Amino acid sequence: MALSITTKCMHLLIAITMICLICVGIYMSNTETFSLYPIHKSIGIIVFIFAVYRIVNRIKEGWPTPIGKASKMQLLLAKMTHWGLITMTVVYPISGMMMSGAGGHGIYVFGLELVAANYDEISGKAVALNEQIASIGHTLHSGLVPIIIALIVLHIAGALKHHFIDKDQTISRMFSFKNKSK
Repeated sequence: MALSITTKCMHLLIAITMICLICVGIYMSNTETFSLYPIHKSIGIIVFIFAVYRIVNRIKEGWPTPIGKASKMQLLLAKMTHWGLITMTVVYPISGMMMSGAGGHGIYVFGLELVAANYDEISGKAVALNEQIASIGHTLHSGLVPIIIALIVLHIAGALKHHFIDKDQTISRMFSFKNKSK
């Protein structure tokens, strides 16, 4: 099964953006660089929209058939990794929005207000709209970091295995942008 240009572009766009957001998120968390939060949140919301579009497109196009030979265990691991990654591209931004929106910080996309912030007028601190939802969002957003990193590493390792050990066309299929309709 050939992959559409949409599938290839969405894969690259979402993968690169998610990896960058994870790196920036870890940096922000470790250094308390609060000035990066609005950019991080805005890009996270935008990547969420693209991820939903990608999932709808994946359902419409179906899953690509594996190339080359693989054991049932490898196929199961690949399927679990793909499902895990595609799920994370939605769950991760949702957990961030839960944390920010329900935590009283509001939800903005580059200044465009989607959910208003709720700050105490005297202290200037955010007042949670729903502490429980904000807490669940925070737990998910921080707790899923090692899982999403492990899934990304597994995915990349699998792709490299296909390329260097199996010597099949798995990577070529994803990264070939040649027009074959001539």
